[in-house]
Amino acid sequence: MRPAQLLTVLEREFQAAIHGQHTPVMLWGPPGVGKSQMVAQVARRHGMPVIDIRLSQMEPSDLRGIPFRVDGQVEWAVPSMLPDETRHGAQGILFLDEITSVPPSVSAAAYQLILDRRLGAYSVPDGWAIFAAGNRQGDRGVTYTMPAPLANRFSHFDVDINLDDWVAWAYANHIDDRLIAFLRFRPELLFEFDPAHNPVAFPSPRSWEFAHRALHKFGDVQELLIGALQACVGPAAGIELSAFVENLDKLPDIDAIVRGEKVRVPKETDLQYAVAAALVGRAIRARNEDNSAEIYGNILDYASTFPQREMGVMLVSDMYRAIGQDVFAVPQFSRWANIVADVMLYDG
Repeated sequence: MRPAQLLTVLEREFQAAIHGQHTPVMLWGPPGVGKSQMVAQVARRHGMPVIDIRLSQMEPSDLRGIPFRVDGQVEWAVPSMLPDETRHGAQGILFLDEITSVPPSVSAAAYQLILDRRLGAYSVPDGWAIFAAGNRQGDRGVTYTMPAPLANRFSHFDVDINLDDWVAWAYANHIDDRLIAFLRFRPELLFEFDPAHNPVAFPSPRSWEFAHRALHKFGDVQELLIGALQACVGPAAGIELSAFVENLDKLPDIDAIVRGEKVRVPKETDLQYAVAAALVGRAIRARNEDNSAEIYGNILDYASTFPQREMGVMLVSDMYRAIGQDVFAVPQFSRWANIVADVMLYDG
């Protein structure tokens, strides 16, 4: 399932916990695809805490608690990391990460917590949702087969890789426009992981965020930048991104396009992707400006000049996902829509 769809699933499951309708959710996917990022995003949206428990690093007693004697009987000290309404609040998310890396002795201790929301005398507060995530057995992580009793306590979702969803997230989180343009140009590199070779660094949604940071830290020192990018996304992808960024000195004047001046579309496909990404970035930054409608209109006018109309459709689609329906309010939108109407109808 696409990340955008899974965010809706997690959102509704979080809200369902308040009404006693919550079903624990298990997210399956290879490393670096953003499973924990999605859980954190739902929590941030509601301003609620996330208690992230890495079960792979625990012993059964860490979850069950420590026994102690009271008046000749054994009672259990509840671990402080588990959600407590007094300390943590009435609502939140209990996130059991790396659950497929848990040895059977620990997963057995999690059965009751996940399904019955209890561990001995302890109970999970009613407003808390339970989400879990883990790698599949073919992903070359340290994984165990999830026992059937534990698996049957979740609803299960596979996390798919989707470039449009990642691009929408990237613009919302201020990822470098050059990196977004590169992945639009080379979409197959958003995620490239071969478990048979077990690489140390490889392209993934998570490692491209690291590459974004490297661009800003080392972008002024070319001999360091290549190595830093390779350290984030692997040797081949790092070299490709570095070459792409170095070629952007041929980019047309983005400021002139935003001002509404006539600027020729570059012939090179990689530069066209770079122009489109830069213009979406400008549209986002113009949202709070007095002349935002004028800027949107000038970008739409430029979108209609791409030799391949699909490139303009991509630009405007990304722009819409980034700024919303404001793009429909400018007069140039209807003119652009008429130009690409046959492309839009075919794509639909």
